[in-house]
Amino acid sequence: MTIKPIKTEHDYHKTLKEIEGLWDAKPNSPKGDRLEVLVTLVEAYEQKHFKVEPPDPVEAIKFRMEQLGLKPSDLAKILGGRSRVSEVLNKKRKLTVDMMRSLRKHLSIPAESLLA
Repeated sequence: MTIKPIKTEHDYHKTLKEIEGLWDAKPNSPKGDRLEVLVTLVEAYEQKHFKVEPPDPVEAIKFRMEQLGLKPSDLAKILGGRSRVSEVLNKKRKLTVDMMRSLRKHLSIPAESLLA
């Protein structure tokens, strides 16, 4: 099994094509092992070259509100009043550490999404 690091975009696309051909390989078989190694190499290449930035904190809050079916008025107790909710959602007020903690606790928004 000769496997080389993925160094170029050409290597990346070539490896993706090979993975596609191995996709139905049985686990713990030579082809299955090759598939597993190639997928690991592709993941490493993608993490290095296709970084995903965390979302804007306000967009993260709005997304979570949509998921939970919440209205801005539902955040009043979490953020400290309706006017504060409006200011935060309209990006006129930055989140405080206490607001971030409260959002994380009550809405399960990851801290990384609120810190950006």
